[in-house]
Amino acid sequence: MLTSVQKEILQSLVNLYRKSEGKSIKGEEIAEMMNRNPGTIRNQMQSLRSLGLVKGVPGPRGGYKPTIEAYHNLNISDVNKETQVPLYRDGKLLQDLTVAKIEFTSIPHPGECEAAIKAVGNIKSIDLGDKIRVGPTPVNKLVINGVVVGRDDMDNILLLDTTGIRSIPKKKVIEVASQDLITLDPRMNIKEAAQILSNKDIEGAPVINNKEVIGVLTLSDITKSLADNKENLKVKDIMSHRIITVEADMMIAEAVDVMNKNNIGRLIVIDEQGEIMGIITRTDLLNKIADLTHDQ
Repeated sequence: MLTSVQKEILQSLVNLYRKSEGKSIKGEEIAEMMNRNPGTIRNQMQSLRSLGLVKGVPGPRGGYKPTIEAYHNLNISDVNKETQVPLYRDGKLLQDLTVAKIEFTSIPHPGECEAAIKAVGNIKSIDLGDKIRVGPTPVNKLVINGVVVGRDDMDNILLLDTTGIRSIPKKKVIEVASQDLITLDPRMNIKEAAQILSNKDIEGAPVINNKEVIGVLTLSDITKSLADNKENLKVKDIMSHRIITVEADMMIAEAVDVMNKNNIGRLIVIDEQGEIMGIITRTDLLNKIADLTHDQ
């Protein structure tokens, strides 16, 4: 049986290994994360290697990697081989955290349900009282909302007082997309664009030229330009050319996956001919999911 220190070292190694996308992790990196002496880490690593939980990688770029037995010992799946379940705080996707397991610890009645969330990644940035959303999960498309009431750093577990548990309805993107589309002209100056976005109370809009989507402009793009004293630029100069489109008959659960995988907050909805039909944002999508669930 692992000691508490060995378990924390192993959990830290898995967290760093996942974040590094498969690169070996040096003992000094683990020591820095745990705020411990590097010598202590090296000594414990010898024991973990003998237990078959860690393998050493020689050379100047070497270090340590967790074995599959390490994942089993920590009671989590190898996240590189599984669909990753996203975790949000205050509506913002946490890039370095995913969910490995969800267990409901008490279900006396719907208003008092607790959930233990086994996470992969460093949970120390999450505080008690933070509002958390988990999901959707890959199979049943569950979305869980709750408030953090406990945190176990050694086992990497968050305890949530759940405020809502929903399954994403089987609806198509076009059924929840905004079809009253606000668009921007590429020759428009950014102050005009900012006024349109502000007046319509939206965070961004597609940029259209000759009925074709050529980019997306967001308020954050405009803010960055103003901060750099580039207020005289046109929309086409600062817009993002990274356009992610989805077809109108895509299921909304799939649309959530597309947003998560591409780390974007909005999708352009098109028909079979590629004509733009609407736009859907992460915030609007989750709000409409909640409305649809309540209606069922």
